[in-house]
Amino acid sequence: MTRPLEGITVVSLEHAIAAPFCTRQLADLGARVIKIERPGVGDFARAYDQRVDGEASHFVWVNRSKESLTLDLKQPAALAVLQELIAGADVLVQNLAPGATARMGLGAEALQASHPALIVCDISGYGEDGPYRDKKAYDLLIQSEAGFLSITGTPDNPCKSGNSIADIAAGMYAYSSILAALLQRGKTGKGSHIDVSMLESLAEWMGYPMYYAYAGAAPPPRSAAAHATIYPYGPFPAGDGGTVMLGLQNEREWRAFCDKVLQQPALASDPRFDANAKRNTHRDALRAIIDETFGTLSTTQVLARLDEAQIANARMNDMAGLWAHPQLQARARWTQVGSPAGPIPALLPPGRHSAFDYRMDPVPRVGEHTEAILAALGRSADDIAALRAAEAI
Repeated sequence: MTRPLEGITVVSLEHAIAAPFCTRQLADLGARVIKIERPGVGDFARAYDQRVDGEASHFVWVNRSKESLTLDLKQPAALAVLQELIAGADVLVQNLAPGATARMGLGAEALQASHPALIVCDISGYGEDGPYRDKKAYDLLIQSEAGFLSITGTPDNPCKSGNSIADIAAGMYAYSSILAALLQRGKTGKGSHIDVSMLESLAEWMGYPMYYAYAGAAPPPRSAAAHATIYPYGPFPAGDGGTVMLGLQNEREWRAFCDKVLQQPALASDPRFDANAKRNTHRDALRAIIDETFGTLSTTQVLARLDEAQIANARMNDMAGLWAHPQLQARARWTQVGSPAGPIPALLPPGRHSAFDYRMDPVPRVGEHTEAILAALGRSADDIAALRAAEAI
């Protein structure tokens, strides 16, 4: 089957997570993604850990289905190779330090003057202008600047997200913006410049708490894994040591919860609890009642009662539980991809398509495709050998 982005070539000056996550999704849809890496060491994310048979967990997640080309862009000969690749590309993605590509003559304005159909996507911490433009921006720092830490954690301690949420947000907006730019180019024939900032991406995801604190109102309190303003909505321990997550959304569910789960139907009309605002105010007293009941039951029994009452619930899984999740198994969401360490399991991208299958090709070794790419550009074996001798590749 033909994939949606087959025939599209993406050149990416990328490292870490935001840009690689964006371009991996483009590759999933069939785009050819040429990843530019440093000779020898490659993307520094390759060295984050060795958890996947010696390969880095971050790297194998976001770099399948790409070609790795090593170039020392401080050398004119290597920069010339990159410029030639860009001349034949549809998209350039980069998340280098602010101003780095402009200093190499690869800023969006300069490139689009000579390649008007090119789509240039710049991913940075704070955007291409403004007073924060040149600040270093790592994921945790953006979580802090975007206010995420102020609403996440316990009343005593803010907590960061357990994954790279700011990088992921920026990568998602870069990905969707590139798809939009390709559609727009199909109508106008012209490329575009996309300026994606991690701060703006995560700030968009903070829309609910921002509006909750509108006009100086108090923000949502940090409430650990419980919902800050709806109760009961969060984790509760079962008698066997497991944890159940449950959530009530309306008064019908509250009555069913009292009747079928707590088996105390009269509690539904208790004046402390007969509206969500009251339950939220008196959450400590209600928590004690729920804990007393759940403490006599196993996790499976609690989940069964919640299902019978049609109350939304989930088992609090750890990573082992996610690897073995029966729903992912039943829907055949696992496949394998190659890697420098051999075959590894990989989740298929979200969204099953009836019209095509996702591309699920190997995670590349550092510089694995360098010679093939240079040969396709017309470089002779002697030229390639000279570039390697000069450590330009």
